[in-house]
Amino acid sequence: MPVIAQLLTAVLFACLSFTARGEKLRLVTEPWAPYVYEENGQALGLDYETTAIVFQRLGIEVEWQFLPWKRCLAMLDQGLADGALDIFYSSERDATLLYPGEPLSEVEFVMFYANDRPHPFRTLEDLRGLTIGTSPGYLYSQEFRDSILFTREPAPTHEANFGKLARGRIDLLITDRRVGQTLLDTLKLRDQISESPSVISHQSQFLALRRNAGMDLLVQRFGAELKRFKREPAYAELSARYGAGPVPDAPLITPQASNGKTVEQQESSAP
Repeated sequence: MPVIAQLLTAVLFACLSFTARGEKLRLVTEPWAPYVYEENGQALGLDYETTAIVFQRLGIEVEWQFLPWKRCLAMLDQGLADGALDIFYSSERDATLLYPGEPLSEVEFVMFYANDRPHPFRTLEDLRGLTIGTSPGYLYSQEFRDSILFTREPAPTHEANFGKLARGRIDLLITDRRVGQTLLDTLKLRDQISESPSVISHQSQFLALRRNAGMDLLVQRFGAELKRFKREPAYAELSARYGAGPVPDAPLITPQASNGKTVEQQESSAP
């Protein structure tokens, strides 16, 4: 059998293996609107709906679980989940996770501040003495993580972080631009909290699968189908619905004594 035919056959068997065994692909993710979230018991979001469409085209049934991010990572480590949605690439997890060549979306990390307590900044030095709200399970750059200039204070949810900022319990919080803007509307805090103009880092979000038998072929097939779908009008309509068009230009922060990144990955199992 020609090599190409053998590869195509292997890909087909990998994609059919779950349905053949009566199994579903077990995926975990944290609510991260507008990329993935639940509303009235229905799963929604740009990356969720994109992933669901791609797997439907591949003939793969998926079982979803929405959990706090640290729980998602623990389930991956324990083999209780086959993959995670909206995970950043991390060399620390390259030995256990497979990433397709095509990302699902791009995010921009920024700071949010209370309107009556603004804290303009351009470098890490400008954050001296402040308390920054973070998210458990997110891996920040070594400079940000190890700095003694400021305090990092995690909150159990993104909503809790914004509540703490509004009540003055933290000075700033760090999160994705679109996630933060969505929460300002959801929590009705737009008149109290604003987004700092500096972009701290850019990151690509992926669907990643555990390195199990046949998963490498499934990841390749997923990436190829995702790339095709993103060229279709249906994807453009989906992106427009979730406001995932180009975001306004903003300066990229260049912290002193750092590599230019304040937040890097979302994959740490520790705050």
